[in-house]
Amino acid sequence: MLTKGGKPDIIIFAAVLALLSIGLIMVFSASSVIGITESSDPYRSVQRQAVLAAVGLAVMFVLMRIDYHVFRLLALPALIVSFVLLVLVLFVGQGAGGATRWIRVGGFNLQPSELAKFAMINYAAVYISTKKERIRHFFTGLLPLLAILGLAFGLIMEEPDFGTGAALVFSTMVVVFAGGAHFGQLVLLAAAAAPVAWQLIAKEEYRFRRIMAFLDPWADPTGSGWNVIQSLLAIGSGGLFGLGLGRSRQKFSYLPEHHTDFIFAILCEELGFVGGSFVIFLFFVLGWRGLKTALNAPDLYGSLLAVGITAMIAFQAMINIGVVTGSLPVTGIPLPFISHGGSSLLTSLAAVGVLLNISRQCKS
Repeated sequence: MLTKGGKPDIIIFAAVLALLSIGLIMVFSASSVIGITESSDPYRSVQRQAVLAAVGLAVMFVLMRIDYHVFRLLALPALIVSFVLLVLVLFVGQGAGGATRWIRVGGFNLQPSELAKFAMINYAAVYISTKKERIRHFFTGLLPLLAILGLAFGLIMEEPDFGTGAALVFSTMVVVFAGGAHFGQLVLLAAAAAPVAWQLIAKEEYRFRRIMAFLDPWADPTGSGWNVIQSLLAIGSGGLFGLGLGRSRQKFSYLPEHHTDFIFAILCEELGFVGGSFVIFLFFVLGWRGLKTALNAPDLYGSLLAVGITAMIAFQAMINIGVVTGSLPVTGIPLPFISHGGSSLLTSLAAVGVLLNISRQCKS
């Protein structure tokens, strides 16, 4: 079902294209060293990222034209499929870095948790817009939704992937809050969840070390504090205008994950404070226009879906930049549209396509 009339929010569109373009440039700059070392091909990673970006843009354009109400009908089937994939990855998934998060499909690594984020946000938007006032009642409205959210979070934690699980919970709870859930109940839930979150962190030694490294990275500079220290060295050496595109020193085996989770540090090293600030500005613009779309959406479902998509992208950007700058403990969340990675890029572009479709139907 195609959407007739109305133009998409050109500012959202421009911000995403700008972030995607910067991402391709930085993936090439940051990954060229790995490409030369591993396969004598400096273009290997950026070629793959460019293909995925082209596919993602095609998906974005298609979803921008399809009426977003179609996803209302697909909410439950999509959620069930995402749960099946989350279970499947535990048995046949591909492992890396001590986690099993990907299913190999042909030559592509599918990350089910990325799909689960959008499926959960969409389901929450449908659930609340259907239940309406019932969401203010804990046992008959909020609790069933929390049970489904808890199941999704639990499956993601089995991989384990605390960062993606946190993003799933945060973006869904933003939808719940925007849908009119009782604020007092949400405060009590947050208070009850805090000790649970601490237990999840404390029971895994590597998570606990990350917390300690966040508090004092120099206590273990060659161990748990290494990533943060090298990231801060990259950002600091960039100064105001950077060392110049392609001239990063930290990408030469100093900073781990420099083309994925820590690509923002390489960006700041090469493009300086000005380049880093511009990227943050683009995310701010995307968040602002996303919320404006939510406020002007033609119905409650569209409003909640726009809020969830905006929260998902903004939260991931905030966490990633917070980790890279040493403002938050290290966790594996990519920077949307910029970090190397297929599932995250495709999911983000698809979500933006839905957001743009909602903007086409806005009241003003």
